[in-house]
Amino acid sequence: MAATAEHPVHNVAKAGFGTGTNELYDRARPSYPPAALSHIRNALAASAPLNVVEIGAGTGIFTRALLAHPDWSQSVNQLRAIEPSEGMRDVFAKSVHDPRVSVAEGTFDSTGVDDGWADLVVIAQAFHWCLDYDKASAEFARILKPTGILALIWNLENRDGAPWVAQLRDRIEPEELRTPQFRLGLWRAMFATPSYTARFAPPDERTWSYALTGTRALVLDRAQSKSYIAILPPDDKAAVVRDINAVLDRADGLVWLDQKEGVFEYPYKTLVVIARKK
Repeated sequence: MAATAEHPVHNVAKAGFGTGTNELYDRARPSYPPAALSHIRNALAASAPLNVVEIGAGTGIFTRALLAHPDWSQSVNQLRAIEPSEGMRDVFAKSVHDPRVSVAEGTFDSTGVDDGWADLVVIAQAFHWCLDYDKASAEFARILKPTGILALIWNLENRDGAPWVAQLRDRIEPEELRTPQFRLGLWRAMFATPSYTARFAPPDERTWSYALTGTRALVLDRAQSKSYIAILPPDDKAAVVRDINAVLDRADGLVWLDQKEGVFEYPYKTLVVIARKK
């Protein structure tokens, strides 16, 4: 789907993250590892206080993690959250309570932020939905200070972490409807666009592998919070739930933390990409 004035947001993202889906998203999706947040802070040359623009801020999961992190809690001057989904903005406003934070409608290539305002532009779990990488790069460069950085961060189930996670991913990935999911790496095309190469240095990437705490209910909720699962017809969604339950019943490679309470390791990876403005 091409980027147009009429369709600034991907249709599957618009439907899958629309009003009524956001409470589940906020409850089910994981936060971000503290080491990754420290990595972003250490990449910044600027001293506090810092102006942060978070694009695709969603329900505030990353925002809350940032504001609670010891490297960030006292470093933020203002954080301007930009989010195209009205439903997500509503949950964000209810879940983020900090006088330094505001939330407004906007997209990757139209933030409404002043020229040269931001020390950091950060996009968490969202940039794979970008429709025009060249326009987005130009917007990031416009709103960043000369010493500013762009940080992209994603969490994803680690299919290499356990056989049951690979089986989970094998079941849900065919439902993706050819959408530009993070795992496909289509977003890397930004690094070859004219606006990026003229304004940013080559990107630096770092990955963390770790295990979160999981339960059957959490695995099911997390799968259903994915945009392409959220928009499935009821019968198809029920089939996904049935098949995930079967994966968990087989428990292939599942590591129990507390079997009596149904708590186990949930292998994950986090990728951070840092791009410095030239």
